[in-house]
Amino acid sequence: MLDNMDFTPPESGAQQPPIPVMHRDRFAELVGVSVDVVNGWINRGYLPTYEVGKYRLINLALLNKLALDKEFRL
Repeated sequence: MLDNMDFTPPESGAQQPPIPVMHRDRFAELVGVSVDVVNGWINRGYLPTYEVGKYRLINLALLNKLALDKEFRL
């Protein structure tokens, strides 16, 4: 039954599984801005966050929902 399953790690650049939250350092790296810019976005309320213990993570699930709900204009 497990003969057909491939357990090799994904190659770099391969799509990662969707995750609902992300650390601000990783988010800044993926978006291509500095961590200071991301911190400013968080402080101004532009990015939704979720607190887990002492960590404040960016809520990607809510950010995605907000982006999809926003009206698209050209």
